[in-house]
Amino acid sequence: MSPALTVLFLALLLGLQPITTDLYLPALPALTAGFGATLPQAQLTLTALLLAFGVAQLVCGPISDRWGRRPVLLWGLSIYVVASVASTLAPSMAWLIAARTLQGAAMGAAVMCARAIVRDLYRPVEGARVMSKGLTGLGVIAALSGPLGGLLTDVAGWRAALLVLAVFGAATLALIVWRFEETVPQKNPLALQPATLLATWRRILSHRTFWAWSALSAGSYGGLFTVLATSPFVFIDLLGVSRWGYGLIMASVSFTYLAGTVLCRWLLPRYGLQRTVALAARFTLTGGTLMGVFGLLGWHNGWTIMGPFYLFMLAHGVHQPCSQSGAVGPFPQSAGAASALNGFGMALVSFLMGSVLGVIMDGTARPLLYGVWFWSVLIVLAAWTVVQKHGNPEH
Repeated sequence: MSPALTVLFLALLLGLQPITTDLYLPALPALTAGFGATLPQAQLTLTALLLAFGVAQLVCGPISDRWGRRPVLLWGLSIYVVASVASTLAPSMAWLIAARTLQGAAMGAAVMCARAIVRDLYRPVEGARVMSKGLTGLGVIAALSGPLGGLLTDVAGWRAALLVLAVFGAATLALIVWRFEETVPQKNPLALQPATLLATWRRILSHRTFWAWSALSAGSYGGLFTVLATSPFVFIDLLGVSRWGYGLIMASVSFTYLAGTVLCRWLLPRYGLQRTVALAARFTLTGGTLMGVFGLLGWHNGWTIMGPFYLFMLAHGVHQPCSQSGAVGPFPQSAGAASALNGFGMALVSFLMGSVLGVIMDGTARPLLYGVWFWSVLIVLAAWTVVQKHGNPEH
């Protein structure tokens, strides 16, 4: 495959995650009201999806090391399309939660393979640059998802917004069938044997480099998830923003993230992986601290929420490609398993945070503001300490 085609595949596969979450966010208050559901039930449509997303990677990672990335992608995307249609036709909130859970598991297979493909084809530093290009494509998809979800919900209802996921999944599946070539240089016939699998997981989980970068990726995604889970209710229900307007706000967040991925590619050849994330963490700390201070002062409006969060997202566009490439970098022969464990960590953090938010959301913007502040502090601690000490993925 050409480098351009590889980046296109990365963008589409990684883009499954934001389109699955961001496009339906403007519809979340409407479908919650339509089913007469509670706020914790509404949160479960996100948290259950993300938990399944993480657990599925633990299974699909070793399978892809044994049989290759292509079979896992074909099965995963096929199940994703079926689950998307099922969520569109859901007659109840329980049905929707079940369909979203299956959708999350299928999404896990695709996203895990995308991260592993980068390690199959590139060394860590170059892999981070290629990953940032794929995440730039993710940013474009995410930028379009929010406004499209808001528009479709206003014009045709929330089911129309969910149907788009099936169309996107089917188009991605068709392209994989047509042009994707296997990237695993040498399949591991022992990858699924229990003794081998446990030894592989033990080797990955005992590696300090994996933990350093995984701490950064989990913290960074935890901050993003906090906003994804709370912002529809804060902006639409509390601040009175229209669904279309909320979609535009989320699009602006995605464009900021996109700018961060471009900044990442500019910084990497000049400073390397570790120094790059240390510099980006300054934006993280500034944005998160401002959000926390505004929360303490009671300044809860669009500008006090989004202005600082743009700084957080600019840094997020640097932290994610670097951390995902860095976590998998030391494991060229078991990239699927390493990618799966890294992805599981991000999903587990999101699930736990979603469970907490379902309890503490109080009709104000404070859970959003304080939540991002909390994650910002953890991100900075990881970027300035363990990543600097143990983050060389070549070791």
